[in-house]
Amino acid sequence: MKNISIIGDGAVGSVCAILLCEKGFAVRMWGYDAEQLAQIEKRRENFRFLPGYKLPTSLVFEPEDCEILKGAELIISAVPCQYMRSVWQRLKNYVSVSVPIVSVTKGIENDTLLRPSEILSDVINKDIKVVALSGPTIADELVRKLPATATAASVNERLAGMVQEIFSTLYFRIYRNSDIVGVELAGAMKNVIAIAAGIIDGIKAGDNAKAALVCRGLAEITRLGLAMGAKEQTFAGLSGLGDLVTTCISPMGRNRSFGQRIGTGATVKQALEATESVVEGVDTCKSVIDLARKYAVNMPITEAVYQILFEGKSVSAAIEELMARKLKAE
Repeated sequence: MKNISIIGDGAVGSVCAILLCEKGFAVRMWGYDAEQLAQIEKRRENFRFLPGYKLPTSLVFEPEDCEILKGAELIISAVPCQYMRSVWQRLKNYVSVSVPIVSVTKGIENDTLLRPSEILSDVINKDIKVVALSGPTIADELVRKLPATATAASVNERLAGMVQEIFSTLYFRIYRNSDIVGVELAGAMKNVIAIAAGIIDGIKAGDNAKAALVCRGLAEITRLGLAMGAKEQTFAGLSGLGDLVTTCISPMGRNRSFGQRIGTGATVKQALEATESVVEGVDTCKSVIDLARKYAVNMPITEAVYQILFEGKSVSAAIEELMARKLKAE
């Protein structure tokens, strides 16, 4: 395998391009906005989402829908979850069902409640082979070659092993996992908990509150995951606890930073406008609430975040309600 096509010109797509070019693969990148893609090519830098890091000279930029997937032996889907359907509707006629897709997207589609791999199957072909690559992978740290790990998850373990080999480097270690349901759900839901973590930082509630949030947030994520058929051990792994911790503590995290702005008094609208990239946790929160109701799973932290984001509940009232709930066993 030599030829890899990346769909999506955001920070994660750019990091994948840098890593794979350095490993000697022939990499092409496509973006939905041809003008923006041309600017990235001209500057050899993703000036919007990953400023300060030069892109490899070997990276080829391809704006044409009909050309980007020609000859591709592996496809990387690096499109925000709520935009996946429209992007892949554009490109589906150029996809060969024999070419595997690596999804690096974290989220759950509104209304359909589908995970990224399910969106790809729904739009392209039910027989498409998908690997979810997920974990604590902050783009800025990966591009600086700081040590990091992630999980390659697929029902096809041979395919997961292939992706493991392709992406592993001396600074990026990949593990295999057969539980793609759990890996994708964990990657999506942690963004909602990260918004709550940011709110805690914004109101200066302290480290005890942050630790409690991470623990109880993971309990919520696990409950819903098990109800949907995921494996419990997945949520204690890299794509579960690992990704949750990173997202809740890192100053680079979009979802945590968004929540912090709300905690310091910004409105939801103001906090969104101040964030350059897509804050996946906002839309994901809607989907998780719908899933929690569908599967009759109790998720009080997620419910509190939803009420703050969409129902105008104050942060102080939401915290008071959480703390005043009926006492129970852990």
